[in-house]
Amino acid sequence: MQKVVVSEPVRDVAFAAVSAAFGSLGRVCMALDAEFRVRHVSSELDVLLGAGAAQRISGEPIETVLGPELFAPGSSLRQALAAGEKREGWRALLHAGNGSTRLLSITAAPLRHDLHGVCDPRAVYLLVLRPAEDDPACAGSREPIAGPGLVCRSQAMARIFRFVETLQHSESTILITGESGTGKEVMARTLHAHSPRKSGPFVALNAAALPADLLESELFGHVRGAFTGAVRDRSGRFELANEGTLFLDEVGDVPLHLQVKLLRVLQERTYERVGDGATRQTNARIIAATNRDLRRAVAEGRFREDLYYRLRVFPIELPPLRARREDIEPIATYLLGRVGARTGRALRFSPETLRALMSYDWPGNVRELENALEFAATVCLGQTLQPEDLPPEVVAPPERGAPAPEPAAAPSRLDAGPAALDDDRVSLQRALEAHRWNRLETARALGVSRSTLWRRMRTAGLE
Repeated sequence: MQKVVVSEPVRDVAFAAVSAAFGSLGRVCMALDAEFRVRHVSSELDVLLGAGAAQRISGEPIETVLGPELFAPGSSLRQALAAGEKREGWRALLHAGNGSTRLLSITAAPLRHDLHGVCDPRAVYLLVLRPAEDDPACAGSREPIAGPGLVCRSQAMARIFRFVETLQHSESTILITGESGTGKEVMARTLHAHSPRKSGPFVALNAAALPADLLESELFGHVRGAFTGAVRDRSGRFELANEGTLFLDEVGDVPLHLQVKLLRVLQERTYERVGDGATRQTNARIIAATNRDLRRAVAEGRFREDLYYRLRVFPIELPPLRARREDIEPIATYLLGRVGARTGRALRFSPETLRALMSYDWPGNVRELENALEFAATVCLGQTLQPEDLPPEVVAPPERGAPAPEPAAAPSRLDAGPAALDDDRVSLQRALEAHRWNRLETARALGVSRSTLWRRMRTAGLE
């Protein structure tokens, strides 16, 4: 059969025809090249984001358009597409570089080329985008929008991200509340990245990590000689975050005398460095976060009521992981992909392991989940994580209200003195060598689980 030579204008017309068909259904069609740059995008994008949006993103790396968490090199989505797999129902906040953003649902697949070469040979992947509100309620898989802990499978998180979308043009103060480990800093970074200040700095400070005297200096800066050890002038976080965002974590731990100064900054946008009488201006936007009950702290006189309402202009409450169990699987999949990328392993869950993850309450929320998967990936011998690879408390958590288990009759060698530890190291090394360092066979021979064997190996320095 004679080869048909197709010109670029013809290919452009062909893509326009396909785009028009998708556009009639309210869908945006986008084609990427092998380097994941936007090769073609339908003009339907202008309907969502305003005139010129399609032209602005043409040629851009897709991670700058839909976010690095979905499309960064080594991400699970890139790996899936490179392996010839299709993905549906993922979500991202799309921004076109002019301040406009929109929460979209994404379908991604390798692009199949026609026999006649009408399709652009440099177009390798196809994305179909649609407004998230058009997506049938939370069916199928969802991936993190901005990082672990922030997913859109659950209705609770979908509502939060719709709220984030409405705040994209706002510079008002925001108070994020939620238990430890729910992703408050990730949410703060997301708010900053989808705000008019996204080109400015994002500066974070944990108020609970510093004593009061150092906290004041960190917030407002100090001049030389202000206190012992102040050998030079130093800028504070308010100054560093000027024209950007200051994320003040654990704001409930700020002492009362500093709450007065913080209130003044919010009201008047002025402050003084420690040891300096000169008044300075700041234009930093404040996003605060806490895992404390600030209403109760106000009632008990531990937190100023006027500061509370100044911070709580727009409140966002992140639900704990146990209250949105449908998010556990996509978060765990995302985290496991990240762990596997660091170690060069393609890890996956067995069905039993996913059931164990879904059944656990995760009192430490996403942070605890991440630590548990790091542990499991370390002790896992193959590519599939089994329930026995998880920390013991995840697989068999104690019943609520049940007394703590009695210690074993025989003390563990791990709790013994140095001589016993040396003996354990020698015997453990012999057992490992006898089984050619196969941890599964060694654990079976010793009558212990793989996680127990791994802990003994780590204590003995035999990792």
